Amino acid sequence: MKTTDNTVLITGGGSGIGLAIASALAQKGNRIIITGRNEAKLKAAAATLPNTTPIVSDITNADDVDQLIKQINADFGGIDILVNNAGTAFAYQLSATADAYGKAKQEMEVNYFSIIRLTEKLLPTLAEKEESAIVNISSVAAFVPIQFIATYSATKAALHAYTQTLRLTLEQTTPTLKVFEVFPPFVATEMTKGLTIPMLPPSAVADDLLAGLAQDQFEIKTGATKDMYQHYLSSPEAAVRTYNSAA
Repeated sequence: MKTTDNTVLITGGGSGIGLAIASALAQKGNRIIITGRNEAKLKAAAATLPNTTPIVSDITNADDVDQLIKQINADFGGIDILVNNAGTAFAYQLSATADAYGKAKQEMEVNYFSIIRLTEKLLPTLAEKEESAIVNISSVAAFVPIQFIATYSATKAALHAYTQTLRLTLEQTTPTLKVFEVFPPFVATEMTKGLTIPMLPPSAVADDLLAGLAQDQFEIKTGATKDMYQHYLSSPEAAVRTYNSAA
């Protein structure tokens, strides 16, 4: 997959991993569109990057998504790469009073359902390109669920299953459209603020993504995820216990 001269849409692009990916791709001569709900944050982020356009949009809102796609098609003639990065998480212990249902519902809406809708609506424009890509930002929790973010872990497991089946389908129907998935460990972002565990900088995730795109490495495991995944392959149960004791 070429990593230059693309038009790239990045959800949740105003900070954290999304902003790091935007910065890395912008520096390679790509046209960047970052979207999110916070207009001030998006404009501030775009002001620091070359050839970057901020568009305010809530990807959990169907009308916002339709308007976003309409604007992208009108102003940019579609996109070459979609980076589904927006995400949310609640850190809590499962209990009778935790309201896991309410928290899981919000996490699923952002981390899973909104990705399916946005991806599906952008498939036509992506399929028109000579070469294009969908990038889903997942997590090590897709393989190894983490106790204090249990329902978040479930959303990433669901996203992983969807991503795998989407890749298999497009290999048969639209082979020019490639599907990548990135599995970071804990990353130093606003979402992980307050955690006292080792964390990867967002720039490391972005660097690994660009290398993976260039090499057509469809599953990109960054930082500590590489070792944890090998542990998971040898013994899933042991990996779950080890990673939860470390976290």
